[in-house]
Amino acid sequence: MQENTAKPDGILWHALSDQDVMSELQTSLSGLTGNEAAERLQRYGANTLLRKGSDSPWLIFWRQINNPIGWLLIASGALAIGLQKYTDSVVVFGAVIVNAIIGFMQEYRAGQAIEALAAMIPEFATAIRDGQSIAVSAESLVPGDVVTLQSGDKVPADLRLIKVKNLLVEEAALTGESLPVAKRNEAVALDAPLGDRISMAFSGTLVLQGTATGIVVATGGGTELGRINALLNQTGQMETPLTRQLNKVSNGITAAVVAIVAILISFGIWVKDAPIGESLMVAVSLAVAAIPEGLPAVITICLAVGVRRMAERHAVVRHLPAVETLGSTTVICSDKTGTLTRNEMTVQVAWVAGQEYRFSGIGYAPYGEIERDGARLTELPTALHDLLFIAFLCNDAAVRLEQNIWTITGDPTEAALVSAVEKAGLSSQDLRINNARLDVIPFESDTKFMATLNRIAGENHILLKGAPETVLERCALSEEELHRINDAMATYARQGMRVIAFANKKNVSEDQIHPESVRGDLHFAGLLCMIDPPRTEAMDAIKVCHSAGITVKMITGDHPVTAEAIGRQLGLLSQEQSAMSGRDLVGLSEKQLQDAALSTNVFARVAPEHKIQLVEALQAQRHIVAMTGDGVNDAPAIKRADIGIAMGITGTAVSKEAAKVVLMDDNFASITAAVEEGRRVYDNLIKSLAFMLPTNLGLACTLSVAMFFFPTIQVDGVNELLMAMSPSQTLWINLVASITLSIPLSFEVLEPNAMRRQPRSPDEPVFSGFIVARLIIVGLLMAAGACGLFLWEYYRIIGMEPVTSARHALALSEAQTLCVTSITFTQIFYLFNCRSLHSSFFSQGFFSNPPIFIGIGVLIMLQACFIYLPPLQTLFGSAPLDGRAWMFAMGVGAIVLPVISIDKWIRNRRSAGLSNGAKETR
Repeated sequence: MQENTAKPDGILWHALSDQDVMSELQTSLSGLTGNEAAERLQRYGANTLLRKGSDSPWLIFWRQINNPIGWLLIASGALAIGLQKYTDSVVVFGAVIVNAIIGFMQEYRAGQAIEALAAMIPEFATAIRDGQSIAVSAESLVPGDVVTLQSGDKVPADLRLIKVKNLLVEEAALTGESLPVAKRNEAVALDAPLGDRISMAFSGTLVLQGTATGIVVATGGGTELGRINALLNQTGQMETPLTRQLNKVSNGITAAVVAIVAILISFGIWVKDAPIGESLMVAVSLAVAAIPEGLPAVITICLAVGVRRMAERHAVVRHLPAVETLGSTTVICSDKTGTLTRNEMTVQVAWVAGQEYRFSGIGYAPYGEIERDGARLTELPTALHDLLFIAFLCNDAAVRLEQNIWTITGDPTEAALVSAVEKAGLSSQDLRINNARLDVIPFESDTKFMATLNRIAGENHILLKGAPETVLERCALSEEELHRINDAMATYARQGMRVIAFANKKNVSEDQIHPESVRGDLHFAGLLCMIDPPRTEAMDAIKVCHSAGITVKMITGDHPVTAEAIGRQLGLLSQEQSAMSGRDLVGLSEKQLQDAALSTNVFARVAPEHKIQLVEALQAQRHIVAMTGDGVNDAPAIKRADIGIAMGITGTAVSKEAAKVVLMDDNFASITAAVEEGRRVYDNLIKSLAFMLPTNLGLACTLSVAMFFFPTIQVDGVNELLMAMSPSQTLWINLVASITLSIPLSFEVLEPNAMRRQPRSPDEPVFSGFIVARLIIVGLLMAAGACGLFLWEYYRIIGMEPVTSARHALALSEAQTLCVTSITFTQIFYLFNCRSLHSSFFSQGFFSNPPIFIGIGVLIMLQACFIYLPPLQTLFGSAPLDGRAWMFAMGVGAIVLPVISIDKWIRNRRSAGLSNGAKETR
């Protein structure tokens, strides 16, 4: 299905007059005929959004297998079948399938973002066809259709407004504008940004108030909503830093295993003169041993633990790797409305007769105090009382408590006025009852004021509120008074506040109110100034981000003045700095855009494509970018960012489906908590990897030593290689022992300096040099102990007598069992050293992580089953051990504990010496 093209002929409809629009589209206010609509539907296509299909479950499952390590394991299993080692092959293929299932479960998530976008287009619309107003399917709308709107309607397509009556449209989800937009039918400037195109109504937005008639100028993919849909389809998910680094590790392991296997096979056949089958089985064992089969499970479990902890802190993770990515975030790009601010208009200042009064409290909850000159008011001044009196009676909104949440009915601006009145201690119920409204002139976008006639104390009073310029021209004011009021308005406007002016006329003789009644001679009552205030917790969270080396940038579709004011309150801008608008970004070179993205912290009046460009510019500078938002306009950038974060309460379905993390409390502070949890998850992942990979190195070294240095044994006249472990036994260690002990590391507490260190570089390898050195030390210790015990046990059993097949089988099974047990105890003692990679295992608190001791207990029980249960003896070729063998295995395994503790002590001393030397140099 091909999506219809955008606007016919690419015309900028917002800049054309009504007549020009109708002329271009060959339509009139009587609408299209049925035949014309049908012909245009064929030409432009249906008013629907193109949907991009998601990958099938089978394709997702295949991706889990189609990788170098997966193919290496499959080849090993197939080789085991060829050598008639069916038990080993079953175990190997079982590991492949388990890993594939784990990866599938992690990735399988249907991408519903496009479907959510499509749901924003209503099913039906009211159109005028053949001169009659009829309900039609929204899908059948075509350019040139005449559509009528009324309060509560979703706009079904992009409309050029022709007739407007008091129309307010909620566009926050599309443009980021925090307030409803008053629409008019006059053309606007050709280069007006999306949020300033007041002559347009855009598909998917919501009519809050009034009525309108508009001409459809774009449908489906040609609408602004369709443009965002196209951006979503074109935007791919980013690979996480950990995923990239683990892919490098996996590729390196695969290449190393293939090389060593080739060497071992050649050595066994041509140097040791061993049978080809024996040499191939050693190669299979080494391939299985060197590959960390339990790695996918451990990573998934570590991330899942982080997901659970983040959920407790109000952050729901929809994509597991996002947990780790949060911990490496270097830049957070945040929307303003509803994320850094509450999306609840709040009166902060009343200006009356030259006096300024400050209101505390935020949002629509009517809790707060009023101060003058820093002192709390104990008695309401008459002038302030009269101002609030007008603000409440010339008002149609209501504020009420529902399920412990303050909600509003009506316009958000008017609701903010009601809340301010309640804070002053005035009873809204008494005001309504005792001051009946006799008549009203509703607010209209053309007149920019609302006026009511109320019966107050036996007299008729006219009460007026509206845009300051409209109210002031109706008041009797001297030049000096006018100058003083304008200065005050300019001051509050620079602070990003919306200023509402109020006036009244007492004791009028009229019983009805007419426009002529408010043309002049009104008494100016004062100003009320409001803003969508920053969240207090967001300010604290931004400070925490800065201390953690994370830059916070605000990217909003709101007005630059408002954005600058909020940015300064949040600590994102100094007094000397200013916001950058989307218009300023147009025409910048790639280098200029990257410089702007790095140097500017507040961007205003930006379009969805600008947000993507800024995210990509930061990513090009090697930053890990988190993008937060709640609107449709945020969704493409949320999807493009390394970590997309959507708001759970105010967020649209589109933004939530595009995101990897959803904040259930819409609180920026929850992002900081999620970053903290992300850093803990990453630290614990590295600890788990630093614990697991020495085992694979140790197993590979053990088998290599056996091939290169163990003697060839003649059993009944046939040369046989001494194999320290079989493939199934190496899988036991990799999948049972390693996972049992790795999982408890996922529950380690946060490192003390986690939120005081700089974010790690995205190019930083998973393992630093000192961790690689430690892996080698532990791997070699593990191999030396295992090989020594194997040879000791094997030769103890066979003695000096000729080797028979029965005695060889007995000695081999017991020696291999002791070898496996020795490696298991080495893992147990090394686990304590992995609780902190740099400090003593006591530094984390010896009993601060109970799962550590649970994991050790479970592993010892499983190892006992491995040794003594007949079914497992048959499956894995193990044999019973006596108490003496257990003690030897434990003693050899314990060597790793003091060796690594000494290594930590030496490295910490050396690091402290370097730090002191650097201080002395300074």
